[in-house]
Amino acid sequence: MLARTPDPVRVCVPVTLLTATGFTILELVREQTGTAGFLVGLGLALLPVPPLMAAFRWLGRAAPAPWRQLMFCFGWGACTAALIAILANSFATEWIAAATTDPFDADRFGSVAIAPVVEESAKAAALLLVFAFRRRQFTGPADGFVLAGFTATGFACTENVLYLGNAFEEDLAKGTGVLDSVTAATFFVRAVLSPFAHPLFTVLTGLGFGMAAVGAGRVRGAGPPLLGLGLAMGLHALWNGSSHFGEYGFYAVYGCVMVPAFALLLGLAVRIRRHRLRAVAAELSVYARAGWLGPAEVPALASMPARSLARALARRSGGRPAARAVSRYTADAAALALLRRHARQSAAPDREFAVRERELLDRLWLRRATAGPVLARAAVLEELLPPWYDPLAGPHTPQPPQATREPLATLPSQAFARPPAPTTPAQARPPTPATTAVPSPRTPALSASVRP
Repeated sequence: MLARTPDPVRVCVPVTLLTATGFTILELVREQTGTAGFLVGLGLALLPVPPLMAAFRWLGRAAPAPWRQLMFCFGWGACTAALIAILANSFATEWIAAATTDPFDADRFGSVAIAPVVEESAKAAALLLVFAFRRRQFTGPADGFVLAGFTATGFACTENVLYLGNAFEEDLAKGTGVLDSVTAATFFVRAVLSPFAHPLFTVLTGLGFGMAAVGAGRVRGAGPPLLGLGLAMGLHALWNGSSHFGEYGFYAVYGCVMVPAFALLLGLAVRIRRHRLRAVAAELSVYARAGWLGPAEVPALASMPARSLARALARRSGGRPAARAVSRYTADAAALALLRRHARQSAAPDREFAVRERELLDRLWLRRATAGPVLARAAVLEELLPPWYDPLAGPHTPQPPQATREPLATLPSQAFARPPAPTTPAQARPPTPATTAVPSPRTPALSASVRP
């Protein structure tokens, strides 16, 4: 009821674009690989897609992005970016071959100098569109990480269809056995040994967009995405050129560059996820003191196992609708926390902050009756609450002495009138707090509206 009605133009344009480019790229790949090669390549190329999507989804679960947005990025990488890359790379390679009369040098120069620039720019276009038209979805580097991962996974899937399909046609022509086939070798290299290659490149661009979203100023806003794109192109060029560095060039680049870079980004992803959960706990504790959330809900919302347990408890008692309500409640709560953190850290006031905060608070209040009890129960079962807390006593549980209690948040608190439990539909909306501002240490004016 509170969700914004999608603009038909904004929905139809990307759907039409992705559909048209999707049919076009599939036909081009089928023409190059043949029907049998296309079907075999498609089946093999789809195998690494679910694990990669699950990994990036795991990173973004602390504050999940809408599935429509993730699917747009995946579709852009698989369809639009792949079509741009295959056309531009073919044109550039043919032009260089005609200019140099050396097809081998043209292919080598195209794979090292042309392909990285074209492919990374085409994939970065999806991030640029989301950044331009859905800026609120970029609350930090984690969002750029996830969106870039989905875009690159889609692109790698289409590229693998082409490579695996051509390899299968070559094996058919030569009658090669399965174990000694080019198809098996290609699948091992692209889907087993290095399925993270394209995501690794594009994630650098995504991190740049994520950093720009929390920055200030035009120079700072444009610098990180360009720097990330440049690093992505450079790493991509090094990876493509590894086969030209001698007999062991590929293994040297893989072991000395790709594996350490992957481990570094994996550690960064885990750190970003933990940092987001800590931000959720710190920011939501302010709203809990204001009465918008129960005290036991905050530690549950900042714990992914507790969230999963709460959904399971809701599904057991209320079925799938209750589980969906809990999922939306946790997503809106995380979005509210990141919204407030961004507003506090922003150098310039966000004029839309009050409206977006009001919308999220209304959504939370509508689902609190369903989600609040199971989140509190999950916090108890996961042992996230201090020993002195009694969940049966509600929000007025006696507190231990100040000297022995750890603060719930680093932000200063004020006295708020706690919203009473609604008794009739007309009273289902929370009353206005006695103090109309949730305190903010840096920019108090940004939080001047925490009332329904």
